[in-house]
Amino acid sequence: MKALIETMVRPLVDYPDEVTVHEQEEENKITYHLSVHKEDVGKVIGRHGRIAKAIRTVVYAAASNSTKRVYLDIM
Repeated sequence: MKALIETMVRPLVDYPDEVTVHEQEEENKITYHLSVHKEDVGKVIGRHGRIAKAIRTVVYAAASNSTKRVYLDIM
């Protein structure tokens, strides 16, 4: 899942080397923390959050077979 998130985000940003995804797994959920360079946050979120919503939609669809709930946090 981490590779999927990085693959989607890297082409969007000016500093692709600073894209990092950390996974935090708990009993009933998995949270992915996406962090990018401070100048690229707006590009990942997009106008009115459209790009962030699209990224989350793809991630949630890819994790639909999982028994745990998946969350994506953009920092």
